[in-house]
Amino acid sequence: MLRHINQYVEAAVSKKHGKFEVHWKARALPEIRSEDQQLTSFAGLVVFQHVLKRLSLKTRLRGCFEHLKVSPIFGHASIVMLLVVNLLIGYRRLSDLRYYRDDPMVKRALGLKRLPDVATASRTLDGMDKTAVKELRRLSRSLVLERPKKHAPARLTLDFDGTVIGTTRMAEGTAVGYNRKKSATRVAKEVFLLVA
Repeated sequence: MLRHINQYVEAAVSKKHGKFEVHWKARALPEIRSEDQQLTSFAGLVVFQHVLKRLSLKTRLRGCFEHLKVSPIFGHASIVMLLVVNLLIGYRRLSDLRYYRDDPMVKRALGLKRLPDVATASRTLDGMDKTAVKELRRLSRSLVLERPKKHAPARLTLDFDGTVIGTTRMAEGTAVGYNRKKSATRVAKEVFLLVA
């Protein structure tokens, strides 16, 4: 049996193929059938969806806004989650929402049937007060510090990194910074702490 297989392999290897055996002309286009499927460019959110669920982030975010009396249709927690997902999929501005508004994976990760438009998200963010921002910062700190406490690494590396973000608006915390190309541009200096 093995000898028969070896003879077959040797014959196949030693045989030279001619031009007509290699090239092929397609005379007709293949029939393309489409099924009713929802396509996504952000399939990687499946992994983050699991992480966000394990952290119970949406529930914890709701706790940051319990003191607010007005509860918009989407909720403050959903809008903050939208901002988190916006960053996870590589967008920086809220106006980039238009690029993934109909994406089923983004909707699924947020637990929404429909995403808000930019104006709705902006109004909801505007409805937050200083207490809500303080609670969000507290939650952010606790999320960062939970992991080292739980896993107790032998060594911890803290990396401080700064970046300058330009804006055309008179936002709180901005000042006119040095920029050769646009001398009157307002900027905000952000400092990040990475824990590794």
